[in-house]
Amino acid sequence: MTLSLAEADKILADNFAPWVLDLGLTVVETGGLHAVLRLPWSERLAREGGALSGQALMAAADTATVIAVSSARGAFVPVTTVQQSTTFQRAVTGADVLIDARISKLGKRMAFADITMTAEGTAEPAARASTVYALLG
Repeated sequence: MTLSLAEADKILADNFAPWVLDLGLTVVETGGLHAVLRLPWSERLAREGGALSGQALMAAADTATVIAVSSARGAFVPVTTVQQSTTFQRAVTGADVLIDARISKLGKRMAFADITMTAEGTAEPAARASTVYALLG
């Protein structure tokens, strides 16, 4: 039921608020229970000191999970975030971030995911998140 990259990018374009689209996210991989998105580096997303803001990373993690759930279901499905917990492990400066959302449990009414956010060209995660979603459709 995996979505193609074009289908996943269309879900992004058609179902997210303009400010989320302003992050410039693109889908780089989809699978049966995962999706990987790219968050491009932008000075606009940096906080004082030049590091990528946590708010941008959290929004990207949330968005990547919606795409992962949609990929697992084979099409967009309306969801709402029930819980998101994020830990920040290292600053990201001057690099795109790969947002890897992996579904750990997909039920009829709930989905659970783990997200790893890694600056491109590095091996160690910059941040990790866990999320819980209610499936509305």
